[in-house]
Amino acid sequence: MKKIGKMGAVLALTLSMVMLGACGNNGGGNTAAKETSNAAAEASGNGGTKTEAKDITLGFSQVGAESGWRSANTKSIQDSAKEAGITLKFSDAQQKQENQIKALRSFIQQKVDVIAFSPVVESGWDTVLKEAKDAGIPVVLTDRAVDSKDTSLYVTFLGSDFVEEGRKAGQWLTEQYKDAAEDVKIVELQGTTGSAPANDRMSGFAEVIAANPHLKIIASQSGDFTRAKGKEVMQAFLKANKDIDVLYAHNDDMALGAIQAIEAAGLKPGEDIRIISVDAVKDGMQAASEGKINFIVECNPLLGPQLMQVVQDVVDGKQVEARIVTEESTFTSEQAKEALPNRQY
Repeated sequence: MKKIGKMGAVLALTLSMVMLGACGNNGGGNTAAKETSNAAAEASGNGGTKTEAKDITLGFSQVGAESGWRSANTKSIQDSAKEAGITLKFSDAQQKQENQIKALRSFIQQKVDVIAFSPVVESGWDTVLKEAKDAGIPVVLTDRAVDSKDTSLYVTFLGSDFVEEGRKAGQWLTEQYKDAAEDVKIVELQGTTGSAPANDRMSGFAEVIAANPHLKIIASQSGDFTRAKGKEVMQAFLKANKDIDVLYAHNDDMALGAIQAIEAAGLKPGEDIRIISVDAVKDGMQAASEGKINFIVECNPLLGPQLMQVVQDVVDGKQVEARIVTEESTFTSEQAKEALPNRQY
């Protein structure tokens, strides 16, 4: 009788533990079960038993191939997707918004897991972004933002702070001419009209130089972020203005085109006309190391690894920051010379 009693007690205890464990797995109060569940969830969010990358399809629409920066950005995204094992459906918009909208609608029809894109311009995206939202496809903005008031239409914006880039350019110039007794004549090569980097780099620069009344922008025109257009517009600036002290270019490619125009006019870039640029791609850094560009504000194009991590996190249901800013630096001519040998882009 005693043996049967002990066996019964053991059996009852065992059954009790099994039932308690089952309750814990269904959200009950079993601490061990919760810890196991939390550990699994943590592993899922940090490269453990998460959604397999091979099961993730990313639709990405690129602005185009208008500059060395953009080419480096495209390569970073393509290489990073391959390395992560994510299936990438890539589309080149050739700098046309209508092409980009078509690409986004194609991604929606294909039922990709995530859509990412670098908007050609800031406005006119609400309709197609709502279509993506209604289809249950999360959207990630990269490099450039949109001006939509409905921030629920996209998950996050990954990229540079373009306003701050403009401010950095303005701060360097303000410091250079802090003791100026006469007007300093500045010409500005803007990026693509209506694009976020063009708008923001212009406003950040203007905001800072406004503190010095001698710093005057005498001409400002779009060079469309291309080397050829930068050369063309700079030629026009030189014909219309006899004395130009400073050129502020919204990217390296336009600055490099402008350098060709300046040299063709018999002037020395970096000396007769001081040049400030944004990007810090290899060609720009080379020109800076030669003293042809005086100051470059970096805009890092290597967003691929960060983008793939964001895509993985979104698919795994993890919370991501609404704004992810890339880390960037600035370079004088001497600093560019030092950094150039190890430059990745």
